[in-house]
Amino acid sequence: MRIVIACDKFKGSMSAQEACEALRDGLASADPSSDLIVCPVADGGEGFAEAMVLARGGRWHCCESLDALGNPVNVRYGMVSNEEGGDEAIIEMAEASGLHRIPTGSRDVLRASSLGTGFMIRNAVQQGARRILLGIGGSATNDGGVGMLAGLGVKFLDHRGRELEPLPTSLKSLGEVDTTGMMEIPPIEVACDVKNPLLGTNGATMVYGPQKGAPVEDLHILEEGLTRLVEVTGLESLAETPGAGAAGGLGFGLLGFAGARLRDGFGMVSEALKLPDLVASSDVVVTGEGSIDAQTFQGKAPGGVARLARQQGKKVVAVGGRVDSVCREQDVFDRILSLETFGLGEEHSMLRGVELLRDLGVELREVFRKMCE
Repeated sequence: MRIVIACDKFKGSMSAQEACEALRDGLASADPSSDLIVCPVADGGEGFAEAMVLARGGRWHCCESLDALGNPVNVRYGMVSNEEGGDEAIIEMAEASGLHRIPTGSRDVLRASSLGTGFMIRNAVQQGARRILLGIGGSATNDGGVGMLAGLGVKFLDHRGRELEPLPTSLKSLGEVDTTGMMEIPPIEVACDVKNPLLGTNGATMVYGPQKGAPVEDLHILEEGLTRLVEVTGLESLAETPGAGAAGGLGFGLLGFAGARLRDGFGMVSEALKLPDLVASSDVVVTGEGSIDAQTFQGKAPGGVARLARQQGKKVVAVGGRVDSVCREQDVFDRILSLETFGLGEEHSMLRGVELLRDLGVELREVFRKMCE
């Protein structure tokens, strides 16, 4: 039996690679004759760069940057060679500007900036990148991308021509955007797994602001700032583009000033991994992530893996650290298994994730046997 194991990360517990390898080891111990293919996957969030660099045989490059609150951090991004022999940079904005870098008690969305992401892009261009693939999930910011743009040389001025800090709190005073000092940048393709516009009830602030620690009283300030940014730039139509609200409006900044193209993050990873071909050659596919919930079916990697499997007529099983009850009745996966069945509680399950996935891998062999009878 040929089994493709294509898991995303189990956030806070295991990387996608570790999760795939744990299931592989469990399956191998149950049936050494199986042909087991490990293929870690990702969407536009954390793990995007690692999956892409691994798939394309790239190398890592390190540089200095800033986190969302302006603290110095050491970051890394990938460099891969394309068919023409040029270098392409693979960057995760969360590496610098991610929510995971900011302790819960220190989160302050009004003062959070994507400046560090701009510094990463600048460094990649200085290192000779001819194209940039940018994953924008997991952000701590809601600045419309002004921090990122400031890192590339754009200035934000008030009505008197004075330069403003590239922060959400400054946008209410915005009078002009000066792009004359912006560095020349190569084409940017953005891995984006959400469809939110910039403004409104379904926009960046109202949907994702609370998740980043913004209290109710700050949401109006953030929305007002982004609205002013749109008014000054005159980019109303771009603000309504699906994905413009991704990463606190970073999608908008990239579309409006960097000429970026928004793409489905899982599609980019799947293409690099040649995942459709792997799935086509398999008998069964296993996928999974830390939480199987409604978002799994809305652009997340395991949902994408399942769609590929269905298109190829293959059986697909999902494994989750936890599984939301609303997902029990669905027709995307043939079966869903959860680490919750071990009865250890979430904290202990996360600490022992690799061990538990190995044990679940042993159980999977019997599940596959029954499915394929």
